Amino acid sequence: MLAIFNSIPTHMDYKGQKLAEQIFQGIILISAMIGFIYGLVVEQFGWTVYIVLIGFAVSCVLTMPPWPMYRKSPLSWQPALPESSGEPSQKPQESLKKKKHK
Repeated sequence: MLAIFNSIPTHMDYKGQKLAEQIFQGIILISAMIGFIYGLVVEQFGWTVYIVLIGFAVSCVLTMPPWPMYRKSPLSWQPALPESSGEPSQKPQESLKKKKHK
């Protein structure tokens, strides 16, 4: 049963993250404006809150799962460098600390 969950993709590329953020903000903004106008017309603040909450729920359903439209531009990673077995590897920060300045 766990194999089913492991087959579900959980990543989103950078362009997909940007798109999801734009969709999320757009839906929240539009639902807030509609809710404010409708609440003003019917003079019930509760309707404003309900409409904004519905917009939030819709935006979460559309943007939180990694839908295929958010995975269209994957990054191509460079291959890993092999470890050198001769000397212990030092981090670049460690080699900079050992240099003396005059």
